[in-house]
Amino acid sequence: MKYDYLIVGAGLFGATFAQKAQEAGKTVLVIDKRPHVGGNIYTEDVEGIAVHKYGAHIFHTNDHRVWEYVNRFATFNRYTNSPMANYHGELYSLPFNMLTFNKMWGVITPDEAKAKIEEQKRESGITEPKNLEEQAISLVGTDIYEKLVKGYTEKQWGRPCTELPAFIIKRLPVRFTYDNNYFNALYQGIPTEGYTAMVERMLDGVEVRLGVDFFEHREELEALAEKIVYTGAIDAYFDYCYGPLCYRSIRFESEVLNTDNYQGNAVINYTDAETPYTRIIEHKHFVFGTQQKTVISREYSQEWTPGIEPYYPINDEVNNALCEKYKALANREEKVIFGGRLGQYRYYDMDAVILSALDAAEREFV
Repeated sequence: MKYDYLIVGAGLFGATFAQKAQEAGKTVLVIDKRPHVGGNIYTEDVEGIAVHKYGAHIFHTNDHRVWEYVNRFATFNRYTNSPMANYHGELYSLPFNMLTFNKMWGVITPDEAKAKIEEQKRESGITEPKNLEEQAISLVGTDIYEKLVKGYTEKQWGRPCTELPAFIIKRLPVRFTYDNNYFNALYQGIPTEGYTAMVERMLDGVEVRLGVDFFEHREELEALAEKIVYTGAIDAYFDYCYGPLCYRSIRFESEVLNTDNYQGNAVINYTDAETPYTRIIEHKHFVFGTQQKTVISREYSQEWTPGIEPYYPINDEVNNALCEKYKALANREEKVIFGGRLGQYRYYDMDAVILSALDAAEREFV
């Protein structure tokens, strides 16, 4: 055995664990099938702009331990996530707040907004929400649901809102103040040099091999280390013996434009059903860029199929039950730690990924 740990995946979980392992005096090898580190938070330099190659990532957390940790490896700016919604050319503030309610109904006070939502909820006859549509109407009323939730959500998940579980929409913030900060987090921002530089600093001094597919060289790689930290898809690790888990994926269309400002905001969601993409990202606005050109990315949600990147676990009853069967197998693997979004089949925010990796490292290195 040449290494104490083989870490499969150079994303946030793998990089965090690798950094803590090296700090603890362990020998580590990190591999990744991609030609770069950072996983889905990888940022690529295009025209001097840090482009979020796999979709927008805004760091936010209430956990002081996590915030202190990431600040060891990056300087964060003051970026505040305040996306906009475009419905057939009508622009609305996100998250849903008094600016949204004023634009939608002309109301000015919180009491007026609450009364309008209650009126629409009462007219809908919903008492106990059973699906995403009913949950959304209970939170924001019929008008906002029809214009700003329904089309976007059905594009994102590829299913009618009446077939989606209610819990998905509970992540959506609703505020009766004029506060358009999407995240209610104590700490928020984006690394001024991009996420790639942050992850590279985390992996400083760690042996990293890129363009290496774990499954193509599995036997050889497993023989190199005492233990494995695996951050790939849990069903793939077990050769899909119970069948594949389901995901949603995203296709990106990016282009460089010869203008210094395309849309005036980093994120604009397109909430009508007719627009094929879910949102447009203008990357320079994440770091208040002043370049003469700009880079935009259109995001198209799509069904996951083998060979493309899985992004969002579909945590419905069927897939969660299937995942439990895989987790039972994982629990028997005494020399393998399963981590991250794919390894645990969970939708994780970045701070939760880091925290779970720090906790895993603590258990290993006490």
